[in-house]
Amino acid sequence: MLELGEPIGSVIESSPSLIRIEISSAADFEKEKAKLGIGQYLMVASGNNLYLLATIIAVRASHSERKLGAEDTCDAETIIFRFQIDAQPVGTLSEDNIFSRGSHALPVPTEYAYVTPAAVLNNIFAKQIQSSFSLGTLSIDSKVKLEIDGDRFFSKHVAVVGSTGSGKSCAVAKILQTVMGIDPKGNSHKGAQKNSHIVIFDIHAEYAAAFRLKETEGFTLNLLDVETLRLPYWLMNARELEEMFIESNELNSHNQISQFRHAVVRNKCRHNPTLADVSFDTPIYFSINEVVTYLENMNSEVVSQLAGENKPKCLDGQLIHSREDHYFARNLEFIVASQSKENKAKNGPFNGEFDRLILRLRTRLADPRLRFLLSPKKTDGGDITTGDFADIVRQFIGYLSRSNVSIVDLSGIPFEVISIVVSLISRMIFDFSFHYSKIRHMSGNVSDVPIMLVCEEAHNYVPRSGGAQYDSSRKSIERIAKEGRKYGVTLMVVSQRPSEVSETIFSQCSNFISLRLTNAVDQNYIKSLLPDLSAGVGDLLPNLAQGEFLLVGDAPLMPSVGRLALPVPEPHSRSVKYLQEWSAGWRDVNFDDVINRWRGKVFISGA
Repeated sequence: MLELGEPIGSVIESSPSLIRIEISSAADFEKEKAKLGIGQYLMVASGNNLYLLATIIAVRASHSERKLGAEDTCDAETIIFRFQIDAQPVGTLSEDNIFSRGSHALPVPTEYAYVTPAAVLNNIFAKQIQSSFSLGTLSIDSKVKLEIDGDRFFSKHVAVVGSTGSGKSCAVAKILQTVMGIDPKGNSHKGAQKNSHIVIFDIHAEYAAAFRLKETEGFTLNLLDVETLRLPYWLMNARELEEMFIESNELNSHNQISQFRHAVVRNKCRHNPTLADVSFDTPIYFSINEVVTYLENMNSEVVSQLAGENKPKCLDGQLIHSREDHYFARNLEFIVASQSKENKAKNGPFNGEFDRLILRLRTRLADPRLRFLLSPKKTDGGDITTGDFADIVRQFIGYLSRSNVSIVDLSGIPFEVISIVVSLISRMIFDFSFHYSKIRHMSGNVSDVPIMLVCEEAHNYVPRSGGAQYDSSRKSIERIAKEGRKYGVTLMVVSQRPSEVSETIFSQCSNFISLRLTNAVDQNYIKSLLPDLSAGVGDLLPNLAQGEFLLVGDAPLMPSVGRLALPVPEPHSRSVKYLQEWSAGWRDVNFDDVINRWRGKVFISGA
């Protein structure tokens, strides 16, 4: 049985989207003023022992009156305020305190309204959730835990948005630490490792600090940066390879694509003779250096026109009967094109066509920043080949080091290949989950390796609009957004500019955590994505405090404003303390050390 206090007012207007309540007296308003702010909850009687739970979206003084005293003098005047509250219905409470979403019966005018007791809120948010997962506390009452349905949260895609400085990274870290069992005391699961698999694309190198625990805690972080990442080029698909090496705006790009594809396929067959049905997308080893050599020979090829020859011909008189047998091995010297009867020869069909392509390929291969991608090596110094494919996949989901959290540090990866790196890793994770799920389904089971892919600063590599350089990453992440849940892969999309992120991705998110948003375009975009978010609650977005968030979606019982505690340890990117440094004495810098490091093995991504 619900225990409510005295009513504070009554309904004067009722509609499916708005309940207007007039407060009984100014004294009642003053008494309960602390519980009548925007975002707080009222209970409104709606007949049949039901109560409507409504979120306050506006408070106003409707009018004032002057009541003159007996002397009828100005000194005896008294101002009487009358207050009105607008509230949005969010759900219905039975007399047994059972909450259900939606308004089954709207109140009629004259029905009473009550301040919602903390015990009622605590029962709703902490006791009526299946598979409960703690997401901090209610902002309006720190004693009320904000519990959500963990299955509905982690089994569906999540969006986390907020302006710089709103606490977005701390919120993400705290959520992931909680599901990992990491708390201020350490790793609560160190006695028995759990089966979670989280992969974070970390563009600012800030999340590693949140998951580095003492060795005694038994928690292993799988950190993959430009020095430790092993991502061989031969795993790229057609779109990624062409994005990496082909300029689509060149006039002869169609010839470049056709011959590049042909050379790659033939080289894959050359190095994997036991495999059948090899295609351009088959993830098996090929030598990019041999492919470049093949294209260089095609670019300088000269075909003999003498009777009985009609084949490419070298200076030593050798006729090339099979390009695949000779063009991969070394650069050949061909005869000179001639119209003379004795030495008649003409340029091959692609002679001189690939000058720019070859220059681009050689430049890429010589770039030490791309060593992790174009010339990766195993720990013993050997080449990574087809037989190492399983270990490459294992590194991304923690199976090499038995890690629950894998962080891909993108901060040291050249900006121009971030899209390709993100595309390749996310596509491999999806493909692994797809094929593993199919194997499990064949035996009547479901996938038991759930993976969450966290896309930090997603607007940098899955933008709503942009050039061809983003096609690969956008297609790979969008595919996970549309199909990943079927195979146990979910997304957490994190961005400070949600209006610039692919609409396809956000449209597939079932839960939204919005921290403070100051940009009007981003505010309006988020409001448009959330159908059960009222204008009044949506207007809170620019006014949320650091660490406060608006939660909407399938996992919470109702739209809620909550607050997360700081994660321990916290994420950080070793940023400068400006005021401290600006007020300190002048610091000299050894520019030679900086330049040498810049030229050496550590490269910072640039525009």
